[in-house]
Parts: sequence; C-alpha cells; structure tokens
Amino acid sequence: MLKEAKIYLKKGKEESLKRFHPWIFSGAIARVEGVAVDGEIVGMYSHEGAFLAKGHCGMGSIAVRVLTFKDEVLDEGWWKRRITEAYRMREILGLTASSETNCYRLIHGEGDALPGLVVDIYGNTAVFQAHSVGMYLERDVICKTIKAIYGSRITAVYDKSSATLPYNEEIKVTDGYLFKKDNHSALQVRENGILFDVNWVEGQKTGFFIDQRVNRNLVKYYSQGRTVLNTFCYTGGFSVYALAGGAVSVDSVDSSGKAVELCEKNVSLNFPENDSHRGITEDAFQFLRDMESDKYDLIILDPPAFAKHHKARENALQGYKRINVQAFRKIRAGGILFTFSCSQAISKEQFRMAVFSAAAIAGRNVRILHQLTQPADHPVNIYHPEGEYLKGLVLYVE
Repeated sequence: MLKEAKIYLKKGKEESLKRFHPWIFSGAIARVEGVAVDGEIVGMYSHEGAFLAKGHCGMGSIAVRVLTFKDEVLDEGWWKRRITEAYRMREILGLTASSETNCYRLIHGEGDALPGLVVDIYGNTAVFQAHSVGMYLERDVICKTIKAIYGSRITAVYDKSSATLPYNEEIKVTDGYLFKKDNHSALQVRENGILFDVNWVEGQKTGFFIDQRVNRNLVKYYSQGRTVLNTFCYTGGFSVYALAGGAVSVDSVDSSGKAVELCEKNVSLNFPENDSHRGITEDAFQFLRDMESDKYDLIILDPPAFAKHHKARENALQGYKRINVQAFRKIRAGGILFTFSCSQAISKEQFRMAVFSAAAIAGRNVRILHQLTQPADHPVNIYHPEGEYLKGLVLYVE
C-alpha cells in the first residue's frame, strides 16, 4: 500500500470541513505531499498544517470524500463499526426484522457517513453499488462486514457498480457476486405487505426504487374510488398501491415496453383476477398532451432525474414545468396530483417554483396537502443538505 498522501488546502478553504461537510473540491487544494492516487485514503490538512480529515481521493471535481474527521486508522474494525451503526439505525426503524417489509436501504452514502456507497437489502440478498473508486476498492471488507452483521440472514452479496463507478483506466469493472450461496438473480420481496418481483442483475438502480416506499403508501390512502394515472411507471409500484387502496381503475404509462411488462407482472402478482389495470407503452409527455381532460382524478408524475448535474438544471426545470402544466390542465376538478423530482441538482425551492409556475400557466387553484421526501432509511446527513435529493408535493386541484 502506498504511503498516505497529505493534501493541504488553500487558506480559508478548511471552513467547510470544520462544519463537517464531507466533500472537498479540487479547487480548494493548495498542494499535495506524496502521491494522491484515485481511490486511496488521503489525509487533509489546513494551509497551516493542522489535521482536518481523512477520505477517499477522487479524480473528478470532488477531490476527496470524507470518511472520518478523526486522525484514526481506517482498518477492518473501523468499517465494522461504521456499517454496524448504519444497521442499528435500520433496527430502530423496524426494518431489519419486519414481516411486512423485507427490502430497504442499509447504507445511503453521505447519509450514513460512507460517501460513495449504497447497499440495498432484498430479502436475503445485499446489493452493493460503489459510486467512487475508493468504495469499490473496499468492496471485500464491506462484503465481509455485511456477512458478519447479518449471519445466515444474508446468502448473497451482489456487486452492481459498473454503471455508477467513475471511469478509471486501471480498473475493469464487471458486475457479479462477491458472495453467493443461492443461484437466484431475482426475488419476490415484500413492501408494506405488497409483493414485487425484483431483479438486481437486469433492473435499474439496484433493482427497485426503494426510496418511494412511504410515498407509495400515501398514494394508497388517496386512491379509494379514484381513476388513477401513473406516468413513468417502471415496475408499477404506485400502480399496485393504488389498486390496493381501492382505485376504480389504474393506467400505467412508460416509454419502455419492458417496464410496462414488469408493471403488469407486479399487478398480477398481487391482484391476479383484477381487470381494472391497463399498461400503456408510450412517452409520458406525449400521453399527457394527447389524453382527454377530466378522465383522471389522481395523477402521479415520477419522472427519472431530468438533471444529473448543475449544468442541466435550467432544462430540467423547464421539463418539470411542462409536464406539470399538462397534468394541471387535464386533471379532473377535485383531483389529487402527486408530483416528484429525484434530481439532486434541483432544490426543493426550485422544484416548487416550477410546479407553482405550471399551476399558474394552467390557471388552476391548487393547495399543497403534503411535502414529501425520501424515507428514513435514506437519511440526510445534517452537514450535507445536498443529500435530500427526492422532492415531492401532493396537491389538491380545484
């Protein structure tokens, strides 16, 4: 192992670390003592030489992701303590032993003081996803620790980092099992007692959008007797919950035929005799433009992230405004609109302003019933407000 490099910051640039923000940007660096290698542990020091933090070195605009603000050794014991703390919080949330829900997030990056790492639990399988080279290089100790914490309750750990890992010419990434007793690549999981097929090998993200669990329950609450449209339906989470809540009918729209098939499969899994659901393969923007007015009195807008970075922010805001204009124009009077943004580059205030503008353009009187975010197993580090990526509004439209 290389000797730990030391990064010295420009004068005054240590203030964010003193406020425990877990990122250091490349522009804050004055000089490097030693060789800073992508993915290796580096120490950070003030301009005057005072120790500040340790973290994983990166080659992008985020030069260091902080793991600890203490001058300590990041050995196997350190990893076990940190991951155990994440597990204990899920115990407190009632997730680790729930009979109603057996899929949840165990590690949520900065929210669990492990920036660059996501681990989701699907029944007896843990799905590992590295968003930094440093976390990818630690995958063996992370896998070992998860096995130690869960014991026989985890029979497989799957690494799905190929789509999320920053490019590094020295690392060849192939998704695959870090540990496996079972040969399955898909499971039926339970979420609030509702069944879903999850395929972590072929599915998006780690296989399922766990972060809408609480918000799906709210859709269930409002669906009784309503005609529901679920756009960007993917695996049909909101659609299944709407049917469970007593919706009269549910239309699920996605541009991907495969997504619509997954949605219909999950509907059939829970409601095999139900004929009030319809899967539609069509672009959601086009569907909203073309559909008749007053057909639906509950509409869900949950698009993929329109802005992956700040440079795309303005176009993203226009996209959110356009899609919400169409929903406001077409929804039946007395309808409920669930509208979301999962773009981290868009703030709550910016998203609300886009929706406000859409309501004004459509000329509808709108009340905010709920302001939504991600669930507790996707915690936000109080020193890293950027971690609150999921924004949602539940709106009553006159």
